[in-house]
Amino acid sequence: MERKNILTVENLSISFGENEVIHHISYHLNQNEILGIVGESGSGKSVSSLAILGLLPKKISKITSGSIIYDNQNLTTLSSKAFQSIRGKKIAMIFQEPMSSLNPSTTCGKQVQEILLQHENLSKKEAKQQTISLFEQVKLPDPYRVYEAYPHEISGGQKQRVMIAMAIACKPDILIADEPTTALDVTVQRNIIDLLKELQAKTKMSIIFITHDLALISEIANRVLVMYKGDIVEQSDVSTIFNHPKNNYTKALINSRPSLDTRLKVLPTIQDYLNNSVSKEIVTDEDRKINHEKLYSNPPLLEVINVEKEYISKSGWFTKSTTFKAVDQVSFKLYEGETLGLVGESGCGKSTLGNAILQLDKATSGKILYKGVDITKMSKADTRNLRKDIQIIFQDPYSSLNPRIPVGEAIMEPMKVHRLYNSDSERKDKTIDILNRVGLSEDYFNRYPHEFSGGQRQRIGIARTIALQPKLIVCDESVSALDISVQAQVLNLLNELKATFGFTYIFISHDLAVVKYMSDQLLVMNQGHIEELDDADIIYNNPKKEYTKKLIHAIPKGL
Repeated sequence: MERKNILTVENLSISFGENEVIHHISYHLNQNEILGIVGESGSGKSVSSLAILGLLPKKISKITSGSIIYDNQNLTTLSSKAFQSIRGKKIAMIFQEPMSSLNPSTTCGKQVQEILLQHENLSKKEAKQQTISLFEQVKLPDPYRVYEAYPHEISGGQKQRVMIAMAIACKPDILIADEPTTALDVTVQRNIIDLLKELQAKTKMSIIFITHDLALISEIANRVLVMYKGDIVEQSDVSTIFNHPKNNYTKALINSRPSLDTRLKVLPTIQDYLNNSVSKEIVTDEDRKINHEKLYSNPPLLEVINVEKEYISKSGWFTKSTTFKAVDQVSFKLYEGETLGLVGESGCGKSTLGNAILQLDKATSGKILYKGVDITKMSKADTRNLRKDIQIIFQDPYSSLNPRIPVGEAIMEPMKVHRLYNSDSERKDKTIDILNRVGLSEDYFNRYPHEFSGGQRQRIGIARTIALQPKLIVCDESVSALDISVQAQVLNLLNELKATFGFTYIFISHDLAVVKYMSDQLLVMNQGHIEELDDADIIYNNPKKEYTKKLIHAIPKGL
């Protein structure tokens, strides 16, 4: 069936100062279609989409060539005032981070109502009814409560639904969804994808869905265009892109994500594909068996016995306080050289458990034995010494690095605190060696955190962690914010460091595909307790609990 173009981008170039970031791209969006735009950070997918809505930063950017035609108008020539009647009403947008897009000082209901009052001829009472109806449409539980709630009082998935309600409030012709599921759990992500597909089928609006995850695109889009460094390198229907990709970059995006069926020894990166140097070597079941026999023949490095963590919440002066168990009777053993995957949805207690093991947030009850010693009963001095042995790699490396300190000094700092090595020059030599080990050069020693990309900052975070030569490292969502190929590089690095230094990892993530790839054993958590604990492959191939089945079913599989 021939579909009519609703939006045409022709020969579009965008520059920031003297630097051209989008190079003569052309594509179209059809009526009643979901178009996927895929690519990594810096590929230009968000910048080119912001241009459609006239949202490029005025003073530092400009469209240097091309046109964006919608409804017989060239949007690149419109004034800010003319855009007001289009933005939100005809073309709407859902942003990546709902918390920073919603006003924290206004209730969710009022924020959606405001859009309706601005663009539609409705009374306040009608706008409120329409808002409640929209909340029902996006399947928010208890729409009346959400209407009165402030953004901080609802979950991430619910905030994203409020954003979708706001975007579809005026029944736009085009909806631009910019990474709308990136920070969400795999099950919430699945719900949002299903919701967008359902809304699109019902309203016949056209959607531009932007992401760095090609597997996710396959679940929602009709056609896909792949962007790399400001160019469109490939565009076609979903089936062709997945089954017969022509461009090496597209092939890399498809294959850099850990496979759920085979475990490669080294994940391929973009560079591997561009250099035609992809290794196909796999970890066989026999390899795993031999490795596990060796691992589990030794006494455990860490033993967690009936650990609980309770929080007390008090909602008012005269109300009775209630207790909430974030971690409930959790027990497991961790062996030297093992990677234990800890998986579950937000709020399941996995990070709380990690913090209890790190002694950052003490357990309410239970024992945590490290090398046979109960660390919950340690003195402050002993706990300080333990910090050298048990380290953490954080989710957001930028906020865990001091922006005023060059990265070389940041890596040396924990060495000084724990009095490692005899002098600063010795520490500097060691730091340069560590930078090289994580794939960064000596030139980076005097640079500041803001001068690095997300993937490079994560490497610096890892360098800082391994500077103390710890025995046990807790990786808390340490790759969840990274592009697919950068994620592959970091996962390869973690495995390489494990092989070299004999590290033991607790790998916390909501991404089951990544956890399965990295883990020897897998621990599935739900509402504070353990649902399943077994070999990662056994759990994935034969999940026993409904909750685990739901998590596995929600993983984007690709075609």
